[in-house]
Amino acid sequence: MKHAAGKVVLLGAGPGDPELITARALRRLGECEVVLYDALVHPSLLAHAKPGAVLVSVDVESSSEPQRAVTERLILEARAGRSVARLVCGDPLLFAQGAQQVALLAAAGVAFEIVPGVSAPLAVCAYAGLTLAHRDLSNSVAFFAMADSAENDENAHDWEKLATATKTLVLFGSVSSLERTLARLVAHGRSPHEPALTVQSASSPQQRTVVGTVGTLASLVHGAQLGAPALTVVGEVVRLREALRWFDAQPLFGKRVLVTRPRGQEAGFARGLRDAGAEPVLLPTIRLVPPADEDPLARAAREAARYDAVVFTSANGVTRFFEALRRDGGDARRLGRALVCAIGPATAETLEGYGVRADIVPTEYRGEAAADSVLTALGERVRGARVLLPRAAVAREVLPERLVAAGAHVDIVPAYVTVGASDEDAAAIRAALEARSLDVIALTSSSTAEQLVALLGADAPRLLLGVTFASIGPITTATAQKLGLDVAVTATEYTTPGLLDALVAHFANLAALTPPSPA
Repeated sequence: MKHAAGKVVLLGAGPGDPELITARALRRLGECEVVLYDALVHPSLLAHAKPGAVLVSVDVESSSEPQRAVTERLILEARAGRSVARLVCGDPLLFAQGAQQVALLAAAGVAFEIVPGVSAPLAVCAYAGLTLAHRDLSNSVAFFAMADSAENDENAHDWEKLATATKTLVLFGSVSSLERTLARLVAHGRSPHEPALTVQSASSPQQRTVVGTVGTLASLVHGAQLGAPALTVVGEVVRLREALRWFDAQPLFGKRVLVTRPRGQEAGFARGLRDAGAEPVLLPTIRLVPPADEDPLARAAREAARYDAVVFTSANGVTRFFEALRRDGGDARRLGRALVCAIGPATAETLEGYGVRADIVPTEYRGEAAADSVLTALGERVRGARVLLPRAAVAREVLPERLVAAGAHVDIVPAYVTVGASDEDAAAIRAALEARSLDVIALTSSSTAEQLVALLGADAPRLLLGVTFASIGPITTATAQKLGLDVAVTATEYTTPGLLDALVAHFANLAALTPPSPA
């Protein structure tokens, strides 16, 4: 009889790319009160856990005892009436401990569910550029686990049958067993000249691929110092790699990019970086906090109907203004007849989320262009016009100065204050730079550059040596250069998609000038 109090869900997280998790697994992850996850699970998946869920990292080896301890924890939590997720890399059942765990759960009377995941062989094929089965090259596939020691090799498999049983072989296990395993295959009839490859960390920006033959692959893998997690494929299908490879051929593949934007605003840019093959490192150099005195913003929201124009210079300004409007019991209707200007498409999109379509979005996303657009739209009405400007407490003055010079009355209202990174994020940034593990730093505003240099202090020149700086636009580039940063990439469209495009173009040009390396 099943224990009715709680339930355990075994979830396959996929092989590395966090977007390869299934919709069902993601939904279950968001429902469970306790999550026990593998250390290799992509950390961004944990953001999808239920708010307040208990998150426990379990770094288990292949031996049964640690797995039994994890299963006992699953049983304990379920019997306490909680829903529990066991989040594992790849698939819970394919060369994993899922079956053993389920047997123990069943014996304990605990209800369970299994949600399959994208397995390592499928990821290797899709991301390394081959296929397990092919009409002309392979109509049969065998998966097998390499023995963990020479003593276990002899009885691990029926080598006489396995060596030549199928056109394609997929080898699971430690690369330390690879030389011994491939030698046994050759000894039992597999050609040493047959193509073979090993892929480490498939589907992630850390993916590394070594191609050789059954006779040469082990030494090549050893020389490249490949480690876990890795998978080896043997067969003629490996010849397809050069025609089918795409993931590790992208201009940003393997680049580690520091995303300096505030938390909660980095998702779109991070997603774009992953799509281009990069690994986003989400460590903001700035935080946004409310101004010390929030009364001016509250008053502006209360009196919004009295303004002739409202100019939003950032999505953050939009969000803070409408939060104040809602706290006062108002909504978009309070803007009344006011002309609404958004400095760029991201700001305009945020406005639309509050039911307001901007009357003005200048073609150039900077203060000068916004001022000129507002002046043109107001025309002769500009003299004496009341203009509201909810913005960061510290910002460039060119916009309000131009409006005031034309005769407008401008109320500059602090909507938020930009401050430096948290101590935790600052320490993590320093550690990443000390380890030389960052390739690119993406500067998405002048303040991100200023706060980066401030947190590094006198160590900035040393720590930033060799890092590529990419800027969202000329204003940010000018600030960075004044701080002594050598900016290599400046976006021509002053948005994060524009910054991503500029980064891709930069590294594509570098790749075109660099001789190709071996596959």
